[in-house]
Amino acid sequence: MEALGINLGLLIVQIIAFTIVFLTLNAWVYKPMLDMMETRKNKIAQGLEDARVAAEARADAEKQAEKIIADAQAQAGRTVREATERAETAGKDVKAAAAEEAAKARESAIAEAEQERNRILGDLRGQVAALAIAAANKLVGEALDEKKQHALLDEFFSGVKSGKIVVLDDASFKGESAEVTSALLLTDAEKATVKKDLESRAGAKEINFRVDPGILGGLVIKIGDKVMDGSVAGKLEGLRQNLK
Repeated sequence: MEALGINLGLLIVQIIAFTIVFLTLNAWVYKPMLDMMETRKNKIAQGLEDARVAAEARADAEKQAEKIIADAQAQAGRTVREATERAETAGKDVKAAAAEEAAKARESAIAEAEQERNRILGDLRGQVAALAIAAANKLVGEALDEKKQHALLDEFFSGVKSGKIVVLDDASFKGESAEVTSALLLTDAEKATVKKDLESRAGAKEINFRVDPGILGGLVIKIGDKVMDGSVAGKLEGLRQNLK
């Protein structure tokens, strides 16, 4: 080694010194630096991962918020539609109730007017009978049989004689429902007689009575589309036609 100009002792010392320096640097500089770089790398990676997770969370939150807003808008629309429909239904119900109430009031007023009219006509019948009897007595100059006169007047107004309807003589005049019109309100006894006669002779089971002073006297009976006119007004019209 000396022939080569190398001092073996110095070389060994330098090798040992280099080894010590290398180990020292490795232990105190290089390894901590590597650890620091690895830690920094991990922190950067973790930061990137946290940023990615945060971005995904924000995107999910935005989607969720949009969904909540859309659901709220849809619910608000449904609520408005339902409220509108309820308001329309309530309005229709109020109109229907008002119309029904008005119809009931109108029907009640008509019924009351009809009852009052029939009552007045009933009272008028007695007055007409009294006037007719008085006129007849004055014409002949003496008192006639009042009972017989009442019977004649009752027959005139009711169209009933000897318990039967005077004009009901058509055998084909039949039906289950009949409408009977008189000039003045018939008494309960006269109605019972008319009902009995129509049931036995025409087969009528449902009979309605109405008053029309325009027929003057007698009865007009309608069964189905057939009409039997036994009224005084009808007889006068027939007489007028015959005179022509």
